[in-house]
Amino acid sequence: MSGWFSADDQFLARLVIWRGIGLVYVIAFVVALDQFRPLLGERGLQPVRSFVAAVPFRRAPSLFHWRYSDRMLTGVGGVGLVLSGCVTVGLVERLPLALSMSVWLILWALYLSIVNVGQTFYGFGWETLLLEAGFLAILLGNGSTAPPVVVLWLFRWLAFRVEFGAGLIKMRGDPCWRDLTCLYYHHETQPLPNPLSWRFHHLPKRMHRAEVLGNHVAQLVLPFALFLPQPVSGIAAALIIVTQLWLMLSGNFAWLNLLTIVIVGSALPDSMLRHLLPAPHHGRGASTWFGVVVLAIALGLVILSYRPARNLVSKRQAMNASFDALRLVNAYGAFGHITKERNELIIEGTSDERIGDDTVWRAYELRAKPGDPRRRPRQIAPYHLRLDWLMWFAAMGSPHASRWLRPLLLRLLEDDRATFRLFRTNPFADAPPTYVRVEAYRYRFSDRATRRRTGEWWTRTHLGTYLAPVRLRQTTP
Repeated sequence: MSGWFSADDQFLARLVIWRGIGLVYVIAFVVALDQFRPLLGERGLQPVRSFVAAVPFRRAPSLFHWRYSDRMLTGVGGVGLVLSGCVTVGLVERLPLALSMSVWLILWALYLSIVNVGQTFYGFGWETLLLEAGFLAILLGNGSTAPPVVVLWLFRWLAFRVEFGAGLIKMRGDPCWRDLTCLYYHHETQPLPNPLSWRFHHLPKRMHRAEVLGNHVAQLVLPFALFLPQPVSGIAAALIIVTQLWLMLSGNFAWLNLLTIVIVGSALPDSMLRHLLPAPHHGRGASTWFGVVVLAIALGLVILSYRPARNLVSKRQAMNASFDALRLVNAYGAFGHITKERNELIIEGTSDERIGDDTVWRAYELRAKPGDPRRRPRQIAPYHLRLDWLMWFAAMGSPHASRWLRPLLLRLLEDDRATFRLFRTNPFADAPPTYVRVEAYRYRFSDRATRRRTGEWWTRTHLGTYLAPVRLRQTTP
């Protein structure tokens, strides 16, 4: 098959998609190897074994329904890391077509197995975004085939849902998106500010309004242009990419922005990319069996798109929702509601046997979330710190926090070494604390004068006790 089936002007776009998704898979598997065990492992905060005992395979397909162990998780993550590394450096595209597709299929199945048992800690939209994009990558062929047009258009359809879905959820949600004031607050109250967020927050208000207006154009207007002929679709894609780079500069959103850039790249023609990338090897047309497989699966994905498309026009639009257990076609969106004030939960411990007014409490610092007001916000993205994000949701009153926060306190009292991988500091390195508690604070970015005088990035006000002090015999998993 050739001609109508092949996109002869998008070899470089396919290359960007291959390498970009491969890189995101690398990050995702590194995150799993780093954090999955203390969060979801045999002694995790939400153990996989309990989950698979309660949830049938058909609702959450995963290799771990067969058996879970921390060693098996390490094997799954290790294989995924090696294969995604091979994709990123371009080895997989050189393989025979069937073998190349098999590598992509294995990557998708391995990560699906992780996400589907990840519960609260994997409930982020960029997990399903990676799975949907990773599944489409199976159908892109290899270096000896031309890029299939229908698959590149499915990538554009995915880019449309990501951007337009996010735009609609904003316009239907918080009024501050409609009056252009949301970014008066967002840079300060977002989950994990980065080193530049303080500066973005202190921009003039007219700049914040311009940011919101630019966001609306990028998410509500430009996505339609992705389906227009070149060069219009390529220009629209380039403008969307600029907005994603702006978001990467202003905050930490895991791999959401990076992966969105890669997906939107499906609308870029080679004429726009050849100045940035080396000329690729041009493959021949696809074999018949490959064309039949691609067209059959594409038709199935179009049928599955009905519910996500209906969701876009629904007044009760769902955000970051999956409509099938394999997460093949999903709904996306972000920040439909903007928090106007930033609350933080600080875990503290003491070695005192009795608690009194003179008790000395020492704070546990997580890797990136605000804690010590003098600590500079960190650049984490495209890496993802799951506990840091969940602590942000807990401070906003998430009803799911009780499922993992009390078990977390238990692990600290038990001096569980795996759990300390989730923290930046352990103030009780010599012996575990006698008591731990959780305190609530209101955080604000410091103003310029305070920053110069004290070196503090944040000012904070104590709101009260979120969880009263507990000791080991009082805490249950």
